[in-house]
Formats: sequence, C-alpha cells, structure tokens
Amino acid sequence: MTKQEIVVLTDVTLITASVQRGMADEIVKAAQEAGAQGASIHYAHGRGVRERLGIWGLAIEAEKEVINIVVSSDQVDRIFETMYIAGKMDTPGMGFMWVTPLEKAATFVPPEIVERLAPPSPKRRT
Repeated sequence: MTKQEIVVLTDVTLITASVQRGMADEIVKAAQEAGAQGASIHYAHGRGVRERLGIWGLAIEAEKEVINIVVSSDQVDRIFETMYIAGKMDTPGMGFMWVTPLEKAATFVPPEIVERLAPPSPKRRT
C-alpha cells in the first residue's frame, strides 16, 4: 500500500453569505470574476424576531440561499467586497455576510502547483 500525502492549506478563509433566494448565482459569478475558484450554495429557511423590516414594513422572505466560498487569505477583502456589492447588501433585508478564518483545509491540489508553492527541500551533505 502506498502512503497518500495530504496537501493541507493553512492560509485560507471561508466567506459565508446568507442571501435572498435567487441572488446566489449572481453573487457567485461576481466572486469568480474577482478571483474565487468556486462556491457551494445550499438552501435554508430563515427565522428571526422581526418578520417585517423597518418603517417601510417590507416583508423579508424566509427562503434563503447560503453561499460558502473558501479563498486564500490575501484575496478575502477583494472577494468579500465584490460579493457585498453584487448582493446589494447595503439594502435592508438583502442578506448577511461573514468571514471565518480556517485553521486548515484540504482538497486536491495539482502536483505542479504543490511543487511551485512548496518550500525547497534542504540539500543533504554527504
């Protein structure tokens, strides 16, 4: 049996956004244009103490889409801002976003990328 090597990513961050149903595709497209590699989208049902928002009495849809995107820590500010703008988060009731630093993550990383990013091996003296 061969030993399988796990490539662990340690400089990554999770961006999560809970948005109105139907908005996720547009937000993910904008995030990808800003450099995100992909996203996971799932559906949720929201509950809260307020059924209506503000003086306008806007009804907030209970059906939500939740977007999860893992990005490198140096991309997080740019992608977060892009998602905020694409999701119209400055409008009441459009959604909520947050960032979570990840201790470590793992996925397939092509060998040529691993070789390029891995620190050089110390040379042995004979």
